[in-house]
Amino acid sequence: MIDIVKTDLNLTIHAEAMIQLMDEYARDPMGGGEGLSDYVKANLPVELAKRPSAHVILAFVDFQPAGLIVCLEGFSTFACKPLLNIHDVIVSLPYRGKGLSKLMLQKVEAIALDLGCCKLTLEVLEGNHVAQSAYRSFGFGSYELNPQMGKALFWQKKLPDIALLSEKGR
Repeated sequence: MIDIVKTDLNLTIHAEAMIQLMDEYARDPMGGGEGLSDYVKANLPVELAKRPSAHVILAFVDFQPAGLIVCLEGFSTFACKPLLNIHDVIVSLPYRGKGLSKLMLQKVEAIALDLGCCKLTLEVLEGNHVAQSAYRSFGFGSYELNPQMGKALFWQKKLPDIALLSEKGR
């Protein structure tokens, strides 16, 4: 039996399933190859639950955590409407190839439509061809405004942990 649910992170079963799946994702080469820190494991469900713009989808197969999508609302200035960014996607190794990502993406799309979003966005690693194929089959494609200017690139700049900085400054 497959069950796709929008989580209530105040429920222990949902919070524990999310941490289990996020840790599995983090340990995978596609997630960086290093498990979640104790801090993240202890605080992620609480911090996400505080944010009404966060939407977490879980897939259970026979009551076992099997898949996860974490989404965060954003805003399209060009459309003047909200968008929903798919931030994390994981299907646990034993459950891959069973169509869970498609079922979870359908749930995400339904949430986005309910929110009045103009689009779904996501980032995918260049070398993650399996995920790219799944996303393409669901209707995703690369982002470009003008083909002459090329495709958009996803960049980051890591910032220092303010709590750690203030501790060092004492």
